Formats: sequence, C-alpha cells, structure tokens
Amino acid sequence: MKEQIVKISGLIGLKIPIVLASQSPRRQHLLERLGFQFTIEPAHIEENELENEEPSQHVMRLALEKARAIAKTKSVPALVIGADTIVFLEGAILNKPENKSDAIQMLSRLSGREHTVFSGVALVESCTRKSVVEYEKTLVEFRNLSDEEISAYVESGSPLDKAGAYGVQDDFGAVFVRRIEGCYYNVVGLPLQLLYLMMRDFCRDDSY
Repeated sequence: MKEQIVKISGLIGLKIPIVLASQSPRRQHLLERLGFQFTIEPAHIEENELENEEPSQHVMRLALEKARAIAKTKSVPALVIGADTIVFLEGAILNKPENKSDAIQMLSRLSGREHTVFSGVALVESCTRKSVVEYEKTLVEFRNLSDEEISAYVESGSPLDKAGAYGVQDDFGAVFVRRIEGCYYNVVGLPLQLLYLMMRDFCRDDSY
C-alpha cells in the first residue's frame, strides 16, 4: 500500500476556499509551495503612509485593509489572505520604485547598508469577518554595489515591481545581499512560517 504524503495544507485542514488578495507572483508561488489551492483577487486600496506610524503598524494596517476589501465582496465563506511588504531604511519606507531613475536611487541608498524588511499578514473570514493580523521583520545587509551592477539590474526590469527595488530571489538580488538575519521568505514577500502558524491557530479556534 502506497504511503500517503501529507502536505502542510493538509495539516491545517481548512474547509473553506482561500482567496489571496494580491497579484504578486512571488506570493502566489510561495502559497502554492505549502500545497494550498486558492483564487487570486487583488485588492486595490490606497497604500498611504500615516504620520508617526511605525513600520510594523503600517504593514499590518495595509494587509488588513486589503483582506477586508476582498472579504466584504464575498457572499459565501472564504478565508482571505492579505499581505504588505516594505523596505525600511534609516527611518524611511522604500516602496516600489516609480521608474528606473527611482530604482537606481533606492539601490544606491541600500548599497553597503543594513535595512529591515517588514511584512504584514492578515486573515479575514468573509462571513463572520473574524480577523487576525501579525507582522514579520528581517534584517538585510547589502554589500557595496558598483554603478555598473545597479544599472544592469535596473535595465533587466526586475526591480520595478518590488519594494526597495530588489528581489532577494533574483540573480542580482542574490549576489547583492551579504547577510540576512531572520525569515528569508519574508524578504521575498510572504513569511511562510508566520502564515502557517496564523492559519493553524485561526482554523483551530473555529470549524473552518
């Protein structure tokens, strides 16, 4: 008799559909790695910054707003996952660059410095509106980058849809990063350990 392989998704035992409120291909790929089946419905909210808001509060607020925006459109039970990721450097939030010039400026600022990546993760059940939100942070150190390296990476187009203008999973990103302290997947855009624990506890509390 062939032994059955239990995936992470099977351990959680979720009985309602999952909706990912993000169009990020990186988040989609990471969620698939856990064995989940889900639909994608990007949330289009205003990702504004509030005065004196801590970076952890910023990403949690936006992740929850994204999840709630999709949850309220549902008439049947579903678990909506919202996420938001930022790069935080010397008191400033680095979101996605507006253009190539902006990407070059961001990478030049990150060169030779340490920064922190924050991700907020929110779960919202569409019918009960039960919700939970947490955050993860990871310290990342860049080596000194040459102008040629920065220019070549930006010309590839890859940095333009990423917070802080880089992806640690990219070929260039992989050789730019000297050190990571914390969750690698958080830097990619979805902290998998945190998400798993949140979903496990969320489903344990109620029969979802």
